[in-house]
Amino acid sequence: MDTTNLFRLDGRIALVTGGSRGIGRMIAAGFIAQGATVYISSRKAAACEETAAALGPDCIPLPQDVATVAGCRSLAEALAAREQRLDILVNNAGAAWGVPFEEFPESGWDKVMDLNVKSPFFLTQALHGLLKAGGSAQRPAKVINITSIDGQRLNPWETYSYHASKSALIYLTKRMAARLVRDHVNVTSIAPGAFASEMNRAARDHGDDVAKGIPAGRIGTDEDMAGAAIFLASRAGDYVVGETITVDGGLVHAALGTSIDG
Repeated sequence: MDTTNLFRLDGRIALVTGGSRGIGRMIAAGFIAQGATVYISSRKAAACEETAAALGPDCIPLPQDVATVAGCRSLAEALAAREQRLDILVNNAGAAWGVPFEEFPESGWDKVMDLNVKSPFFLTQALHGLLKAGGSAQRPAKVINITSIDGQRLNPWETYSYHASKSALIYLTKRMAARLVRDHVNVTSIAPGAFASEMNRAARDHGDDVAKGIPAGRIGTDEDMAGAAIFLASRAGDYVVGETITVDGGLVHAALGTSIDG
């Protein structure tokens, strides 16, 4: 058994949506450090180009809004014009919406559910041919959906559609995995906890306070997120199918509850 290159991604081609910042950028940087060529996509072209310039020549900007099925198909077509296969797809683009129950709008439901649930499905569908071309019995292609611990437990905020969308994506991961494994495409997900990002401003702006409620005593780092994604994307994760890996410092599975007797 040779584990020397178990986590390497040399020669692999990856696409990371929402890759210009936050968790997507953490994952893209980790993949590049392990030898992959990474396309990053987001709806803001300037942000994509800026991040690609910062991450180096193995990071290629491919801006596109994937909030619609048409956008997903356009991104797949743009990638197909450049590559004959895709080895790793990270469905990371997402949105959140927090409004009191009495005021929660339909727009806040539809935007979040469309981007967080519908888009990962239809982008994977649009890229199915390239993923099949990248996968084999010896080295499957990978689809990694970025879910959330908010799909596993409640947060204190009234983020109704976000909770529903991330729970749905965790189960959609299993359903997609059951179908795509026959094409040598493994589908998994990562459920992040507190990582500093535009979406998680509490962790970004008040990390020390947030850390007090986390069993590990800190918020997540770039290396924590990159490490989980590299594991799933690399040979090390080739036998993991349909699973959600929780990366949260123990908040979901190792936090102690309040005693009912005080």
